[in-house]
Amino acid sequence: MADRRKAGRLTLQDWATFENLLSKPDAEYEIAFRLFDLEGTGTVKYDDFQRLYHLNKGPSSIPFDWDGEWATLYTGGKKHRHDMSYPQFSQMLRGLQGERVRQAFHYFDRNKSGYIEPEQFQRIILETSRHKLSDHILENLPSLCNISTSSKISYANVRAFLNVLREMDLVDLIIRNATSKSVDGKITRTDFLNEAARLARFSLFTPMEADILFHFAGLDQPSGRVGLDDFVKVLDPTWRHPSFGADEEATTMPMPQTASWTKSVMRNVLESAHHFGLGSIAGAIGAFVVYPIDLVKTRMQNQRSQRVGERLYKNSIDCARKVIRNEGFRGLYSGVLPQLVGVAPEKAIKLTVNDLVRGKFTDKQTGQIWWPHELLAGGSAGACQVVSRFDHPAEETHHADSSRLDRSSPIHWRLSRFGCKCRAKWPKRCPTHPVDQQCGL
Repeated sequence: MADRRKAGRLTLQDWATFENLLSKPDAEYEIAFRLFDLEGTGTVKYDDFQRLYHLNKGPSSIPFDWDGEWATLYTGGKKHRHDMSYPQFSQMLRGLQGERVRQAFHYFDRNKSGYIEPEQFQRIILETSRHKLSDHILENLPSLCNISTSSKISYANVRAFLNVLREMDLVDLIIRNATSKSVDGKITRTDFLNEAARLARFSLFTPMEADILFHFAGLDQPSGRVGLDDFVKVLDPTWRHPSFGADEEATTMPMPQTASWTKSVMRNVLESAHHFGLGSIAGAIGAFVVYPIDLVKTRMQNQRSQRVGERLYKNSIDCARKVIRNEGFRGLYSGVLPQLVGVAPEKAIKLTVNDLVRGKFTDKQTGQIWWPHELLAGGSAGACQVVSRFDHPAEETHHADSSRLDRSSPIHWRLSRFGCKCRAKWPKRCPTHPVDQQCGL
């Protein structure tokens, strides 16, 4: 297909052209058309199509009549054969599967009763649609007869099965919307039909089509309420049985339980370390941003003078202005490093504990968590934060108070009014006497 010149080798230009073809939305139809267009003329000849079709069919395959009424509508009768363009070929290819199933049903229905055996139905689907179905459906195809009281499968059942198969994308959308609205993540046949009527404007599903869908999805759920995990076995053609390849894996690459347990523990440890690191960064950023506000609050609290006119700061805005004027903008972040060292691990522990507790109580299937468990997660995180706190409000106040320059004290303010400079070492503050009394003022 990529070797356009039939030279037996590919150039970079050939491969780029083929990749561009694969990126088209109708790539499947165009690739099939080029496969049957042997001469590269832009049309598919009837003889070439017949020859390539039969090359891919074995002698035991179900026969198909290319001289029937349906085939002659696209290729013409025996006396009026014509080539097919790309639009004609793609449209014929779209309806070919349904016609093959119809002719195969007539082939097995010898007595014209309108019913075939479940094994015959399984053979029809395996030859026409095997690549579109998951292992779960392929293994349980004969059980389709159980949706009715008959032990055989009618043509209506076959057509309904094909319609569901053709509308798998729409079925997937309807199921995901319906299960997201359910409290327990499971829906019934009525829920599916109601959601289908709401989403689909013209393409409505018949009751038989809904029965077939819920039959295959609910083989392990006899209650009638089916969840998204059950529908995946029907919707995803790549789904494989859990035991698929188990024997081969056990012989070729055994893995002891201890290795699996160690891998799980290491994964949890790394995940917790990742959360801890993110929490530390978030806590440090938050503490750094609000630290100027905290510093102003602390200095306002430390104004203990009871005499009129001796208060250094009138309000919080005045405090911030004087800190910037006397100490510079960096004064707003005086002592921020110890604050970061204390707050970062504290926030990290809180966020990590919250994630751990929520992960234990979150439903793995629906992703939901009961609100009392949310309260427990928040309470546990808060308790661990208080226990592991690296700083204390009293220490923070003492540090902010002692880190101020002596020119910010009431004594310096009083001396400055008389043009004096105080260079003496301040005596240790007495808890029962003001500092200015110790200086004799």
